[in-house]
Amino acid sequence: MLDQAIHALAYAYGKPAASGQLRLAAEDFCVTEIPLLEPDGEGEHDWLWIRKRNENTPRVAEQLARFAGIHPRQVSYAGLKDRRAVTEQWFSVQLPGREVPDWAALDSDTLTVVRHARHSRKLRRGALKGNRFSITVRDIQADEDDLEKRLTLISAEGVPSYFGEQRFGRDAGNLHNAQQLFANPRRRMPRNRRSLALSAARSFLFNQLLSQRVNAATWNMPVDGDAMQLSGSHSFFIAESIDAELLARVQKKDVHPTGPLHGRGETPVQGASRQLEHAVLAGHADWCAGLEAAGLKQERRALRLMVQDLNWQRTGTADLLLEFSLPAGAYATSVLRELVRATGPAG
Repeated sequence: MLDQAIHALAYAYGKPAASGQLRLAAEDFCVTEIPLLEPDGEGEHDWLWIRKRNENTPRVAEQLARFAGIHPRQVSYAGLKDRRAVTEQWFSVQLPGREVPDWAALDSDTLTVVRHARHSRKLRRGALKGNRFSITVRDIQADEDDLEKRLTLISAEGVPSYFGEQRFGRDAGNLHNAQQLFANPRRRMPRNRRSLALSAARSFLFNQLLSQRVNAATWNMPVDGDAMQLSGSHSFFIAESIDAELLARVQKKDVHPTGPLHGRGETPVQGASRQLEHAVLAGHADWCAGLEAAGLKQERRALRLMVQDLNWQRTGTADLLLEFSLPAGAYATSVLRELVRATGPAG
């Protein structure tokens, strides 16, 4: 049931007719982190720019900790990257009063330390601007005019900012864990698994609300009482009225309507927006109560995701190469789902 709900989300531009294959090789899905800052050259933290292939981020962090002979808490990274991919990102390793290890000894078929430098602080979670993607979809079967039209629309108007399927775990495992946790809050669960379950649950609720807004054609337009988020910021204001000035700002992509990341506290939205959110969340009252009991606080997330610097070209006889950038917290799979029905190994 949960797995069905994950896949049953509305499409902004209609379900795509095009089909293709994704991640036939790790090199078909390349992700490069866009850092928020660079190491300053001094301090007790060694920052490592690592290229990894078919490796998930936490596992690499564990390898770094073992190699350096330190506690895993002394290794940090800004964000999780796809496993079935070739990715590049920063890690930080705290080495107070210690010599820098020979990081080159870590190099393997799946991991390369490209460079490293000292910094005065550890790398914080979320401390990245976004990610740059280079994705090859193989064996595209599509009407060329329709494909071109969708690419142009996505470039100009963006896509619904759904949380990607990987957020929910293999076979929706993170959601099933959340269901068990909410049914029995005293249930013992490893800290990391519990955190993933809670994040998945609120992401699932957000997706359900966003899907309703897509069906109503208001995912990229304000409704009365919406919390409007400033582009590139977490700040928002309440749309007490929908006037020409607000509509112009929405059209220019300066502001975006938002949806709830549920938690404790009163929702800031009003009017029609509040009624819609209440109607969607009322169907998941036990999950909402569970998130509140877990201590999560209300947050907002933009409903619209703008795709930056989107370029595309045909390669070979039937392949499509896509290159684009997304802000932190956004999913490339949410872009791809509006373009092509992709099959292939799970990420």
